[in-house]
Amino acid sequence: MTVKRIVANIATEDLGAAHAFYGEILGLRIVMDHGWIQTFADEGLAAPQISFATQGGSGTPVPDLSIEVDDLEEVRQRVVAHGLKIEYGPASEPWGVRRFYVRDPFGRLVNILWHEE
Repeated sequence: MTVKRIVANIATEDLGAAHAFYGEILGLRIVMDHGWIQTFADEGLAAPQISFATQGGSGTPVPDLSIEVDDLEEVRQRVVAHGLKIEYGPASEPWGVRRFYVRDPFGRLVNILWHEE
């Protein structure tokens, strides 16, 4: 048996807010839309992952979602342009990532990260 994917499901009455954050800021596209549920994705493939943590690292709270991007500064600029507050960072962490925390429109704490080279 192989786990093929893991999907985070976030309850909301406002699918438009999901599109503004996950579509416009993060650049994901809608790959499934049944009217009551929309799934956002990108073209890339990734192995299914799920993390369990006692803290978020560097003394931060555990984020609800971690999203790796290829251009952290571009996403940070989009976050600021949408008037969202960055709650932590940007910070270069000792384990080799640069990241910041922001809340999505549903109050979820999102860790936006880029692996430093």
